[in-house]
Amino acid sequence: MKPVQLAIVGLGKIARDQHLPAIAASAGFELAAIASRNASLPGIASFNSLDDMLEQAPDVQAVALCTPPQGRHLLAAQALRAGKHVLLEKPPGATVAEIAPLQALAIENGVSLFTTWHSRHAAAVEPARQVLARAKISSAHVAWKEDVRQWHPGQQWIWEPGGLGVFDPGINALSILTRILPQALFLDQAVLQFPSNRDTPIAATMRFQDGNGLAVTVDLDWRQLGPQIWHIVLETDLGEVRVDEGGKILQVAGQTQVADVDAEYAGIYAHFAELIRRGESDVDLTPLVHVADAFLIGRRETVEPFEDAV
Repeated sequence: MKPVQLAIVGLGKIARDQHLPAIAASAGFELAAIASRNASLPGIASFNSLDDMLEQAPDVQAVALCTPPQGRHLLAAQALRAGKHVLLEKPPGATVAEIAPLQALAIENGVSLFTTWHSRHAAAVEPARQVLARAKISSAHVAWKEDVRQWHPGQQWIWEPGGLGVFDPGINALSILTRILPQALFLDQAVLQFPSNRDTPIAATMRFQDGNGLAVTVDLDWRQLGPQIWHIVLETDLGEVRVDEGGKILQVAGQTQVADVDAEYAGIYAHFAELIRRGESDVDLTPLVHVADAFLIGRRETVEPFEDAV
């Protein structure tokens, strides 16, 4: 098959850091265009808006939407109506309800819609799922703590309604957790800490249960200095199972089973190419549902103001 002609919409940090290298290394896609208000690439057709790109670059077959989640629904709907396959960066939207109409548009126009959860493509995730499928799990704890100033320097959309705050990275943990556990989870309680000058939380604690009574605790924090922490620890009858470094490392009873390089976005684009080839979509909102539930039932605490400069 010839490579699918792909356009990136929103050439920001995540697009430059992850999407561009993954597309360049993919046999399934060729970067054909950029639609971004404030950025372009040498040698690539660049447009100030999706409108302009759809009008002037008819050979584009698919788009990767890398814009902030607020307002992404309108862009996705526009691309789907134009007959383009659509990849949605995580989270897929600012709300849960806005995705179902996009699914309907994908079906109506005979194209693929892919709600990506990049952390699920980390090397240790599928092996961990296979281990836990045969284990009896007695407890699970997630710690996802990072420095927002390091990973989102100067970005304001993350603090605005719909930007998710600490759930922007925390949803990666939830995407792994909901993939590797054999039973579905529901949120039992949550506490969300909001800086006094921001509209989204900087930290959160959550407690989940599954249908068998397993308790799962989650600790998210965007104020982590020093080493960054991304791990999931489960106590099982096989010993302690650890998914570490955001999904790159798997240890079972102290023995390393997987320790691999970052291949998340390569996995995303390989799966997107396969979806297009098969004429299918992949839409899973489970991690976003859990975040929405946290905002629904979580107790709000106000903490000290946050400023970008230390």
